[in-house]
Amino acid sequence: MTSTQKSRSFKTRLSRSVGLSAFMLAVSGGVVFAQAVIVQGNRHVDAETIRSYATQGGPQEIRQSLLATGLFSNVQVNRRGSQTVISVQENDTINRVAFEGNKRLKSEVLLQQVESKARGPLSQQLIDSDVQRLKETYRRSGYGAASISGRIAPLPNGRSDVVFTIVESGKTGIKQINFTGNGVYSASRLRGLMTSTESNFLSFIKTSDVYDPDRIASDLELIRRYYLKNGYADFRIVASDARFDEAQSGWVIDVAVDEGPQYKVGNVAVDSQLGDIEPGALERMIVTSAGDTYNAEAVERSLVNLTTEVARRGHPFAQVRPRGDRDGAGQQIGITYVVDEGPRVYVERINVRGNNRTRDYVVRRELDLGEGDAYNKVLVDRAERRLNNLGFFNKVRITNEPGSAPDRVIVNIDVEDKATGSFSIAGGYSTSDGMIGEVSLSESNFLGRGQFVKIAGTLGQRTQGIDFSFTEPYFLGHRIAAGFDLFSKFNENYNTGRFESRVTGGQVRFTFPITEEFSITPRYSIYSTEIEIPNTISRPYNDCTRPITGITPGTDGALPASTTGFNCLSNGEASIAVKEAAGTTLTSLVGVNFNYNSLDNYQNPRNGFIAELKPEFAGVGGDSKFLRVSADARYYREIFDDVVGFVRVQGGHVQATSGDLRMIDHYFLGPSLVRGFAPSGLGPRDVLNDPTANALGGTTYFGGTLEVQFPLWGLPRDLGLRGAVFADAGTLFNYDGGSKGITGAFSGCPAGSEARQFNVALDPSQTQYQGNVACVRDKNMIRSSVGVSLLWQSPLGPIRFDYAYALTRDKGQWGTNPATGISGKYGGDRLQAFRFSGGARF
Repeated sequence: MTSTQKSRSFKTRLSRSVGLSAFMLAVSGGVVFAQAVIVQGNRHVDAETIRSYATQGGPQEIRQSLLATGLFSNVQVNRRGSQTVISVQENDTINRVAFEGNKRLKSEVLLQQVESKARGPLSQQLIDSDVQRLKETYRRSGYGAASISGRIAPLPNGRSDVVFTIVESGKTGIKQINFTGNGVYSASRLRGLMTSTESNFLSFIKTSDVYDPDRIASDLELIRRYYLKNGYADFRIVASDARFDEAQSGWVIDVAVDEGPQYKVGNVAVDSQLGDIEPGALERMIVTSAGDTYNAEAVERSLVNLTTEVARRGHPFAQVRPRGDRDGAGQQIGITYVVDEGPRVYVERINVRGNNRTRDYVVRRELDLGEGDAYNKVLVDRAERRLNNLGFFNKVRITNEPGSAPDRVIVNIDVEDKATGSFSIAGGYSTSDGMIGEVSLSESNFLGRGQFVKIAGTLGQRTQGIDFSFTEPYFLGHRIAAGFDLFSKFNENYNTGRFESRVTGGQVRFTFPITEEFSITPRYSIYSTEIEIPNTISRPYNDCTRPITGITPGTDGALPASTTGFNCLSNGEASIAVKEAAGTTLTSLVGVNFNYNSLDNYQNPRNGFIAELKPEFAGVGGDSKFLRVSADARYYREIFDDVVGFVRVQGGHVQATSGDLRMIDHYFLGPSLVRGFAPSGLGPRDVLNDPTANALGGTTYFGGTLEVQFPLWGLPRDLGLRGAVFADAGTLFNYDGGSKGITGAFSGCPAGSEARQFNVALDPSQTQYQGNVACVRDKNMIRSSVGVSLLWQSPLGPIRFDYAYALTRDKGQWGTNPATGISGKYGGDRLQAFRFSGGARF
C-alpha cells in the first residue's frame, strides 16, 4: 500500500470514529478496566482518529501503524500507569507539485507518474521514490541521461511545495542490438524482425530506437515465433540483457539464442479418443503435411480447426493437443493430434479491463466463446492473437482465475488502448499524375466501436479527387465486414486521348471470411463517367466537329503555314471513338471478389501466395452492358537470407453483352502491366488523328513479372532501402468499338491500321479530314522489358524508382496518312523508361 493509499485509509478511520470519550474499554478475563489515551502534538489530525489506532496492540505496533499513514514524521508511544501517551509530529501537507527544466516531457505527463500529490502528506521517502519514477519515465522516452532531483520548499501554516528539478539530456536510444549463438540467420536479419531499432542518422524522425522493455520482450517473442515457423522447434532464447552504457550514452541489448536443428514434418496422424468420431473424419482439418518444414503456426491452425470441428460434432469440452515425436537423427517431428474429452469446465464470467476507449463488445466478439460456454484454451489463445492483430491495443493479456465452483473459470482480458486515428498530409510526384498532394483523415477504431472510417482528398497537376470509406467489421453481430465507398475523381487525359474524364459514384460491399486465408466479397457499384473533349484555342481537340474561329495556320499550336495539308486534324484532334463516348454514362455493376492470402507479412512479404479473381457484370440498369473478368496472383519466396523473389501473373477480359463495347469500358494499361511503357502507352490506338496519342483500350490483356528484391549491403536495415531487378512481359489487344464495314466516301487509313466507322455528327466542312472513321492499329504482340528498381520504405512514406528498358514493342509503321497527306511513322507504343512514385507524410 502506498503512502497516499494509507493516508486515505487513515481518513476513512477518521470518518468512522465514533468514540467521544478519552477512554476505551478493554475486556480481559471478564473484568473491564478503563484506560486513558492522551494525544499530544497534533495540529491538523483529529485526536479521536489518532486514539483509534490505540487498539492496534502494544506501543510499537501503534507507532508503526501511525507512521505507515504517511501523516507523521515522528511518533512516540509510552505507557504511564493506566494511561497511554501518544506524541506525534505531523508532516507538512503538500501545497503543489511543480517541475522545473522539463521541455521534452510536459508537466501534465510527469504529474501522472509521481505519487506526491497536492493536499497529500509530505514525505521525503515518497519524494525519493518519485525521483526514480521520473528517471524511468525519461529512460522509456529515450532520454536516459536526464538528471532529476527533488526538493521541499516550506510555506507557512505547515504546507510545502514539492519541486522536481530536471536537467534534460539528448536522446539516449538503443546503440547496439547484439546476438550470439545464431548461425542460420544473421544478426542483421534478426534485427530486421524487431520493431526496436538501433540509433542512426534517422533518429531525429523515429522513435523505434527508444528503449522500451515491453517492446523488447515483444520483439523477442517475434524472433521465437519466426524460428518456430521455419522448422527450428528446439529454438530458445537463452538470455537477454539490457544495460545502459555510459560511454555510448545509450542502451546496449545483448541476446543469446540456441537455434537447434531444422526439422521436417514426419508422420501426421489423428488419435481420437471420442467414440463417435473417427480419426479419418478429422484429417481433412489438418494443414500440416508430411515432408513440409515444421511450422508452429500451421500446428496452431490445425488445433483451431480440429477444436472447432469436434465442438460442431457435439463435444464442446473436447481438448486437442499435439504430440511431437522427435527423430533427432532424421531431423523429423512426427505430429499426432490427440483428441479426447477434457474437464467439464464452464466460463463463469469474462472481465474486460483497461479498455478506457474501446467498447467491451469490440473485445468480447473476438472470442468464439461466451459466459456459460465450455471453456477451451485453444479458442482463448486464438482470441488473444485476434485482439493483438486488431491494432487497437498496445498490450493484450488473457488470464484465468478460479470461479465460484470447481467447474467454473473466470476469464480476464487486460488491454491497453492506443491511438488509432491518423491525420496525414502527403505530397509526391508520379510520372502519370505529375505533382500530387493528398490530405487524409482516418480512424480504425471509430468511437471505440472498431469501425474504420477514412476521408481523403487529392489534388494534382492532372488529377483531383475525393474519397470516403466506411467499414463495419462485424455486421449484425456476425464476422462479416460490411462497408461502403463514395468517390469522385477527375483526370486530364490530354497525353493519351485528348479528353477529360470524371468518375463519380459509390460502392457497397460485404466480405465473408471462409477460412483464415480465403474470403468472398460480393459488391454492388454504381457510378457515372463523364467524358468531355476540350475545344479551345490552346486545346482544339474537337474542332473537326465544332470549328473554332480564330485558328489559322502557323499559330496557336497549329502546323506552320508552309506545311502542306493544314486542317482540323493537324493541330491535335480527339479520336472519333472518343467523340462517340463523350457525354455522361451510368454504370450499374454487380461483382464478387474471391481472395486468397497466405502472405507472412502484408507490408513486406517474404513468403506466401496472394490471389484475387474478380468477375463483374454491368447491366443491372444503367447504360453500360458488359461482362468482365480479371485475375491477379503473386507468389513470394525468400531465396536467400533477406533476398526475396516473386512471380506475378495477371489477366483480364471484357466483352459487351449488348451492342458494341463502349470505349470507356475497355482496359487502358501501361506500366501496371509492363514497366517501361507510358500510362495507356500500349495496346490499340487511333492513328488517323495523331500517330500515338489516341489510345482506345483493349478487351483482353495478360502479363507476367519476375522480380528479385534484395537489401543494399552496407546500409542500415531500418533505413528502408532495398534494390530490385525485374523482367515484365504482357500484351493488351482487341479494340471492340465501331463498325468494320465502311460506308460512304473515305480516302483510307495508313498502312497497318484498320478502318472503323462510328455514328457521330460532324461539321460538313471538315468531314473530308476526319469523317466518322477511326484508323485502329491493333497489334497483338508481346511487349517486354527488363529493369532495376530502388525501393525506399521511408519514415515519411513509401517511394519507388523504376528504370526499365523495353525489349519488344510495337514500333509503328511508316506511311502516308491519306486524310492529312502527311508522311511519317504511324502507331507504335509510347515508352517511359523512368518511373517514380511516392509520397510523404508529415
